[in-house]
Amino acid sequence: MTDAKKKILIVEDSKDYLFILSETLRGAGFGMTTAGNGEEGLEAFKKDKPDLILLDITMPKMDGIAMSKKIRELDTKVPIIFLTNMSDLKHISDAMESATDYIVKADTSVDDIVVRVKEKLIK
Repeated sequence: MTDAKKKILIVEDSKDYLFILSETLRGAGFGMTTAGNGEEGLEAFKKDKPDLILLDITMPKMDGIAMSKKIRELDTKVPIIFLTNMSDLKHISDAMESATDYIVKADTSVDDIVVRVKEKLIK
């Protein structure tokens, strides 16, 4: 990694998954901010200016697709990786309009997510 610790924002409504993912990424040397829904995630984005966002699609208050569109109005470059259990083509198509990657949680280990995050941040 570079000298500066890269900051990641994880927006995920499953508290267990959020804990496992954030602790694994923290252990890999990343700084971390977390939020449990899209509204909290948008506020955290504005406050913390993360280097990358891991964003669940289906959440209360504001879903991930709506949140990502609002983020794109503020920042066109920050990488957004969607996390979801939906693998249908319609959701993939909608998500990829504002994201740089799409991960189906059920098909991907947390360690593989760390690898994907590193690939996006270390180019």
